[in-house]
Amino acid sequence: MKIVDGKVIVCSPGRNFVTLKLVTEDGMYGLGDATLNGRELAVASYLRDHVVPLLVGRDARRIEDIWQYLYKGAYWRRGPVTMSAIAAVDTALWDIKGKALNAPIYQLLGGASREGALVYGHASGATIEETVEAAARYVALGYTAVRAQCGVPGLAQTYGVGKGDVYEPAEAGLAPETVWSSERYVSSVPPLFEKLRKELGFGVHLLHDVHHRLTPIEAAGLGRALEPYRLFWMEDPTPAETQESFRLIRQHTTTPLAVGEVFNSIHDCRSLIQEQLIDYIRTTVVHAGGISHLRKIASLAELYQVRTGSHGATDLSPVCMAAALHFDLSVHNFGIQEYMRHSADTDRVFPHAYTFANGLMHPGDAPGLGVDLDEALAATFPYSRAYLPTARLEDGTVHSW
Repeated sequence: MKIVDGKVIVCSPGRNFVTLKLVTEDGMYGLGDATLNGRELAVASYLRDHVVPLLVGRDARRIEDIWQYLYKGAYWRRGPVTMSAIAAVDTALWDIKGKALNAPIYQLLGGASREGALVYGHASGATIEETVEAAARYVALGYTAVRAQCGVPGLAQTYGVGKGDVYEPAEAGLAPETVWSSERYVSSVPPLFEKLRKELGFGVHLLHDVHHRLTPIEAAGLGRALEPYRLFWMEDPTPAETQESFRLIRQHTTTPLAVGEVFNSIHDCRSLIQEQLIDYIRTTVVHAGGISHLRKIASLAELYQVRTGSHGATDLSPVCMAAALHFDLSVHNFGIQEYMRHSADTDRVFPHAYTFANGLMHPGDAPGLGVDLDEALAATFPYSRAYLPTARLEDGTVHSW
């Protein structure tokens, strides 16, 4: 089953996506997501100019061998561009294998470990009252887990607070700059969760994303302040380049910690997992080398009672969402899956078999991923340059966004 062609498709049905389509000699094809928010064309070029020529003529069934060939064979390893490209190839090959064997991918990964994957939605608002109302709407839709983000008094913009039904932080044109204050933020979060618990009770899982913005001691203090509200997790409390930082946070709070959406390999999270400094590893299919590599991360995490919680924002296409759900359904130490609903245009460009009901998602039983790509429709949504924001402190210092 030789690969005879590889096509890189860039489209923007509401936001930019990069999709790899690999075709075999018998006409079968597989899809892989290669989207890297704000740097999409870098991955598209890496695939088109450097990777696809190496794939033509290779046996599409040799998934692990091709993964190692692209990782070790390039010499320059890891990094978001390289690993997103490898992830696209890996996912497309799993899609092909599932179609060839007439089975959904999760069956090839050992079968289902659960009936469905617990997912959480994103509730946000400019005020506490608006966020509580948004969270209540998610509960009414059947969600049993909700991430809550709220505007910070005194700041014009706050991470995680959407401008409509679909939250998309990337903006057209050059990177916008926002103002940030950790002091204002830390004071605003506990009252939000106090109100949420008062209105929703403790029967709903509540999550919160700090988005790498606090120092370790600031994060430790916030985690302790949130303990009475029993969060499912506090996400990305501090930048993880210095992994020892999580030891300090761990010493001061029992609020569960999650990290990893910007990680690219098992080496990025090995110490955090082995030293049990986190509770959830959030590596995602597209940025961490695909289904094959994510399984290795999950296997390491299982030894240390760390569960998975893969990133699933709208900057990942339905191709990635489906791949994540097949992974979620199969691994024993699954925890939760982020699920942000895509725009109607995105769903039309990427018709899919996955479904949501009663707080759970299922990838469906279509062969392979269960996602297709309408290339003709995709062509009507051309690439549009967009950047994620840049954050500065109130004195003008660049800060983690």
